[in-house]
Amino acid sequence: MGIYVYMLRCADDSYYIGSATGDDLSHRIAQHNAGTFAGYIFTRRPVMLVWSEHFDRITDGIAAERRLKGWSRAKKEALIKGDWSTLTTLAKQRAGHPRNSA
Repeated sequence: MGIYVYMLRCADDSYYIGSATGDDLSHRIAQHNAGTFAGYIFTRRPVMLVWSEHFDRITDGIAAERRLKGWSRAKKEALIKGDWSTLTTLAKQRAGHPRNSA
C-alpha cells in the first residue's frame, strides 16, 4: 500500500505538505478542494498538486514529510522544478550561510 507525500500550491501561493495512504492521490486532492478538512488549506482553496512521491514504507514517507515541512520556499520550488543543482546548493546552506565543514 505505502504512502504518498505531496505538495500543494494554495490559492494564496503558499505551499502545503501532506501525506496520504492508499493508491489514489487524486481523491485526496479533491477532498482538499471540497473543503473536507478544516485547517490550513480550508481558507486557501483551490489547491493544485505540484509534487508528489510514493514511499513503500509508511515510516519513510512520514520522515520525508517532516523533512520537507522544514524546508525553505526556495528548496521546495527547486524540488518542484526538479532543479537538482539548485537543491543541492541550497541543502549545503543554513540561514543563507554555508555550513561549516568542521
